[in-house]
Amino acid sequence: MLRPPLLDGAAVPVITNNQWAHIPESWCQNMHRAVASGATKNGNAAAVNVARSSLMIDYISLEHVGPSAKMALQFGPRLNLLTGDNGLGKTFVLDIAWWALTRTWAGPPAMPRWGDKGKPTIEYCLWGKSKKTDVLVGKYDRQTQSWKPPQGRPPMPGLVIYVRIDGGFSVWDPARNYWKKLAAREFEHPGRPSAFQFTQDQVWKGLQTGEGNGETVLCNGLLRDWILWQFQKKDLFKVLTEVLAGLSPHQDEVLRPGEPVRSSVVDVRDEPTLELPYGTVPVTVASAGMRRMLALAYLLVWTWSEHKAASALLHQPTTDRLVLLIDEVEAHLHPQWQRVLLPAVLDVIGKLYSDIFKREVQILATTHAPLVLASVESRFNTDLDRLITFVPRKRERDVAVRTEEWSKQGDVLGWLVSDAFGLKQARSREAERAIEAAEAFMRQDMAALPKDLRTREQIHKELLRVLPGHDSFWPRWIVAGEETGR
Repeated sequence: MLRPPLLDGAAVPVITNNQWAHIPESWCQNMHRAVASGATKNGNAAAVNVARSSLMIDYISLEHVGPSAKMALQFGPRLNLLTGDNGLGKTFVLDIAWWALTRTWAGPPAMPRWGDKGKPTIEYCLWGKSKKTDVLVGKYDRQTQSWKPPQGRPPMPGLVIYVRIDGGFSVWDPARNYWKKLAAREFEHPGRPSAFQFTQDQVWKGLQTGEGNGETVLCNGLLRDWILWQFQKKDLFKVLTEVLAGLSPHQDEVLRPGEPVRSSVVDVRDEPTLELPYGTVPVTVASAGMRRMLALAYLLVWTWSEHKAASALLHQPTTDRLVLLIDEVEAHLHPQWQRVLLPAVLDVIGKLYSDIFKREVQILATTHAPLVLASVESRFNTDLDRLITFVPRKRERDVAVRTEEWSKQGDVLGWLVSDAFGLKQARSREAERAIEAAEAFMRQDMAALPKDLRTREQIHKELLRVLPGHDSFWPRWIVAGEETGR
């Protein structure tokens, strides 16, 4: 159960695992007053300071849009892990979070629930640059088939990076994408893009706008910037090298840049390379997992460096906050990488970008990998972090969202059978079925036995087929047979 703080006798809703209530403005205000006063669950003063300073997106409440008629999520100020089966709305929530933070869509806009005649709304609470609570509501206009953002000047959440599952990236920079309204119909720098939307190909080859003499290069792309930094901007290349090392899977396979090579008879450009244990590899032919990590490392450095440059040109201070949205952390990654990526991201940003990000980064990440959850067990702080699961409700034909009580599971097997993933057995479906039958047989629950597993002999034969000889279930099964004489 997630219970907002009660202050000054204010009545606020209680959100249970099975029923999500609409969140009023008073909850958001009360929560931040509680954080500011130090009224956190564990009474951790350091956590209170971080929560107060780095909370960028607080909650999202949806009505008549997405997989449920009503859905609400409260986020922690640092790490938020979203789990659940495919198709339940995890990526959808990241898309909504991106829109709430930037007022742009990273892809197609959210659509109302099919057949739902209610009024679609997106309510959310942010901490802007002024640190004051903003409770904002976006409404869907069915006539124009578009979302109307809240009125007034939007909050400034800091840098926002969205690592999308399709290999693309979205970046929002307050120094380059935030418009300042000067008059009723005039804006400062109306030519600025609303956000930087990269396809997978554009991350590597560059992003431009306009054509001919009116073309503007928004980003050179990884292939060109890597070479440029390596020979002309050595300070940036040093940062890139350190970020790559920090994101590497282990010490025996460090992502170490090599000397550029020409790999095409037709294309005369030199290409960046990696020095791997088995030789020099051009980055364009590296594995899918490596390419995703190279793109993440590049975009982190590029966003950081371009924000500093733009802030200097505008004579304004750099931001001290970053929201990082990552869809499917484990995509294309070997378990060696899955268990280090999130801790590595926290370390990389905390250490290498300390001159900008004085406070903690806020991360919203989806995952289907139990090893990702196991990787953060030693770092998870219940004052700062949240584990949120999406669960289908067949009878109601919608999705429930639960904030799970954090509990260390110890290993991947423990996480697989936890509420976060919900498996009965960390085995194949056939092995799970055989063990469930054996359990029912041992407790003499004959009504629960499948038709083809009615006798001890049938169950034993099936266990021999699906379980290895060293499986931990065998001693129980053998002892039970000896005790009953069967």
